[in-house]
Amino acid sequence: MREFGLPALYQVPAEANLTDLIERNAERYPDLTVISRKVGGRWQDVTAAQFRAAAWATAKGLIANGIQAGDRVAIMSRTRYEWTLLDFAIWYAGAISVPVYETSSSEQVQWIVSDSGASAIVTETDHHTAVVAAVRDQLPKLTHSWQIEADATANLTAEGARISDATVVERRAAVAADVPATIVYTSGTTGRPKGCQLTHGNFLAELGNITARMPTLFRTGESSVLLFLPLAHVLGRIAEVAAAYVPVDIANVSDVKDVTAELGAFRPTLILGVPRVFEKVYNTARARAELAHRERVFDLAATTAIDHGRARGAGHIPLPLRIRHALFDRLVYRRLRAALGGRATHAISGGAPLGERLGNFYRGVGFTVLEGYGLTETCAAATFNPDDRPKIGTVGQPLPGSSIRIDEDGEILLRGPNVFTGYWNNPRATAESFRDGWFATGDLGTLDDDGYLTIIGRKKEIIVTAAGKNVAPAVIEDRIRAHAIIGEVIVVGDGKPFVGCLVTIDDEHFPLWKQLHDKPQDASVDDLAADPDLLAAVQAAVDDGNRAVSRAEAVRKFRLLHTQLTEDSGYVTPSLKLKRNLVLRDFAAEVSAIYSE
Repeated sequence: MREFGLPALYQVPAEANLTDLIERNAERYPDLTVISRKVGGRWQDVTAAQFRAAAWATAKGLIANGIQAGDRVAIMSRTRYEWTLLDFAIWYAGAISVPVYETSSSEQVQWIVSDSGASAIVTETDHHTAVVAAVRDQLPKLTHSWQIEADATANLTAEGARISDATVVERRAAVAADVPATIVYTSGTTGRPKGCQLTHGNFLAELGNITARMPTLFRTGESSVLLFLPLAHVLGRIAEVAAAYVPVDIANVSDVKDVTAELGAFRPTLILGVPRVFEKVYNTARARAELAHRERVFDLAATTAIDHGRARGAGHIPLPLRIRHALFDRLVYRRLRAALGGRATHAISGGAPLGERLGNFYRGVGFTVLEGYGLTETCAAATFNPDDRPKIGTVGQPLPGSSIRIDEDGEILLRGPNVFTGYWNNPRATAESFRDGWFATGDLGTLDDDGYLTIIGRKKEIIVTAAGKNVAPAVIEDRIRAHAIIGEVIVVGDGKPFVGCLVTIDDEHFPLWKQLHDKPQDASVDDLAADPDLLAAVQAAVDDGNRAVSRAEAVRKFRLLHTQLTEDSGYVTPSLKLKRNLVLRDFAAEVSAIYSE
């Protein structure tokens, strides 16, 4: 199939904006908990009425400080209650929010704040404030700054006391669906990040159609979401606004290291994550079973879960499989569900492919991971798997009201009310990104007969070997990266006689691996670079990845890197995308060694 679309389940009124959600919630559900915030180590309820009052008061503070309709206000913070409060306050003031990753460098901050023309910024910590201060002299339009940990919201509330309600009403009424709500900057894997203008209508169209398609996952008064993704990322952002749209209770976790504990404390019904999170849950459970000498039981349980997930997708589960599944549910699966909080039956995953095997494992465990696909330019999900008809291994059907087209070269083209209006201050890039009214994603994919999309990889990342074989590296990279021992992997071989890869060791799993294999706990990756057990573990991951591709696409040799490819080292974006060009440039010698040995 070359093109597929679905009729809209929701139409955005022309005069609507995102603050309407807060007004409606306060009117219809004043005592309903809409946000859970951490105060003094304990969860504290924030009702719809309380949140509306706080958003109005903060908006008045922004107005009192001279923030005008259409002004850009940047937010640089971890995921926390105040981020959401400021986001809606900015919209109440008629302004436009500009998210900045809390891990951004001064150079990155300088580019985003200057390119967006932000007149104000809210930081979270002293460190963030110092990062901004280092480039403040290069930001002449930046006239105001506040710090969350220095009582930003309290100070804004006090300063806004002299502003009348009528002023906020006037500002709010002037914002229509076609007005920009935010400028979200792309990850910048191949150059300067570009600012995507997303309107109030983009968000409302996205959320109205998703929640209408999956009503059982979004139930007011029953559903809850634990959010640990960065709110500077469009997936985290759409979750923030979705909670207000339904409404449901949402809890923010600032540090991903706290997720396991907070899953048990908050017990959400829905989890949002990226594949790496679900891979680590599986790998950690497998490693713990190995430490307890129960790996054979775990492996049998995993195989049964995968078979059960596949059979369920096919529509028939044989009786012997049902019996085995019931046994392992008592022994293994219920413990895994408990580790995820005990109440969640579904998760929504994006950012990269999860993989058919792991997807069916979770489905068999009783925790279905629904994969979707989208970009910043599509206001998060352009496609998603509906909870009543998921196809594991695909990223689902298009958002109702939108369409997908597969171009002649396999590129995915998108059209719909969720697609952005263009890049900020960059008409040339905007024009280049559209083709006859369709947004050209730069990704390659296929559509099945039911309109479900499967991602092949990035168009720009296709490797052509010396033999003329086209290789999409994402397929094998994702499969190799799913192994616990692997930190990052990048497939190479453009113009070369065969395919190879560069690999790093996962620094979180490495201590456990050393314990399981009787290696010195103080040994580094450098120390064990020639260790046969470590090399065998990496080779096993590569061999498994090779099973996903043809022989001509398979990795023949790998090279172990001693440098971690992380955000801190500058090789990974805040949205966890590898800066492929930078890696290939800096590790050219290691790539050459693959083909000279």
